[in-house]
Amino acid sequence: MRVGKSEGGEVRVKISRFEDLNCWQEAKRLVNSIYSVCSVNGFKKDFGLRDQITRSAISIMANIAEGFSRKTNKEFIQFLFIAKSSAAELQSHLYIAMDQGYITKENSQSYMIILIKFNA
Repeated sequence: MRVGKSEGGEVRVKISRFEDLNCWQEAKRLVNSIYSVCSVNGFKKDFGLRDQITRSAISIMANIAEGFSRKTNKEFIQFLFIAKSSAAELQSHLYIAMDQGYITKENSQSYMIILIKFNA
């Protein structure tokens, strides 16, 4: 990250690595949490749902990074929309996981709060 000042004297931060993006850091924490919850009880035996959930979580993180690496705002925005769609997919899968008893309603709600940020 580089810090500079604009013509108006405002502090500006230029991010040069996707790892410095708050949204990517949040997505990384989400992926790690999803992997943890998917490794317990009956969840780890439901290969189809487990794989869909982990893939959609990974997709959020990966699309943020890939979009950032494109270096144009237009392409970056396009990949952010793809990440947003993956967040909606993950949200839908979490309802299934909750209905199947793999995660609690409280646990699901904590994920939903995070995913709402990505869908805003």
